[in-house]
Parts: sequence; structure tokens; C-alpha cells
Amino acid sequence: MVSRNVVSDLALIAILTAFQIFILNRIALFGQYIPVLYPVFVMFYPFFRNRFHFLALSFILGLCVDAFLGTWGINAFATTVVAYFRTIIFRTSTDTTTDFFSFQSIQWTQFIFFIVTSIFIHQLLVQYIEFFKFDRFFEILFNVIVTSIISFVFILAYTLAFKIKQKV
Repeated sequence: MVSRNVVSDLALIAILTAFQIFILNRIALFGQYIPVLYPVFVMFYPFFRNRFHFLALSFILGLCVDAFLGTWGINAFATTVVAYFRTIIFRTSTDTTTDFFSFQSIQWTQFIFFIVTSIFIHQLLVQYIEFFKFDRFFEILFNVIVTSIISFVFILAYTLAFKIKQKV
């Protein structure tokens, strides 16, 4: 099990924020789709830790991204919402009813479904809050789907590189 404390959590938030802002935001695939990696903090945070601590850290992560992007709390809201509903998303994607959660005990298809669902909800909230207009509904939905797919590829690479499924 990965040993984590507040200092290591804040360091991970700083690293993910810096990586998102200074590297990933400079990569615009097909001219407009920016991959998002910072929600991995929310997705892979240990389930057994303090929930209020987790929500506060998720809010801080989103707020850090907002501070650099000038998006006025949109990322903080989306990240906190995904953090709040993470247990429900996990239970839905794994079809489990127990109170013990572990990525080690689920199959890869369930693990991938959890990642896809989490990133889709995050992107849906961010994109619709930032760009919503009724006449652009399908354009924004297409943007959410493509950005989610691209982000999924980056998150899956992160998962495989750091062997998240085996550690958390």
C-alpha cells in the first residue's frame, strides 16, 4: 500500500498542476483538444482515507488549476463533484455492494469503465459550465467525448507507468 500524508498529497497536487499547466495545456491535439491528467488524483486517492480531507484536497487541486487558467472555479467544482461521487461511480462501474474498495480486486474492464466514467463526468461539467449555449449543445458534447477519449489515453498511460492498479 502506498503511504500518503498531507505533505505528499500537496506535493502530488503541485506536480499534477504544474504538469497540466506547463506541459499538457501546451498540447492541443487537432488544434483544440487538450488532454486532462490532474483528475487522476481524485480517481486514485485511497478509499480508506478521511472523506472531508479528500474533498478539501480535491477542491484545492481544482482551484490550483483554475488559478493558472483563469477559469473562476470551474475545475474546482468539477473536481470536487467527481470526488464527492467517486464512491458511487466506483460501485456502479464495479457492481459491488461491499464497503471495502480496492483496485486490486476488480477486473481491468471494470477499472477502465471507472476511469472513463470519472473523466467523462469531469469533462462534461467543465465544458458545459465554461462554454454552454443551447445552439452549441452537440458541438460541446462532441468536444467532451473527444477530450475524454484523449484524456483517457493519457490517464491509462499514467496508470500503466505507475502501476496504479497494483498499488491502490
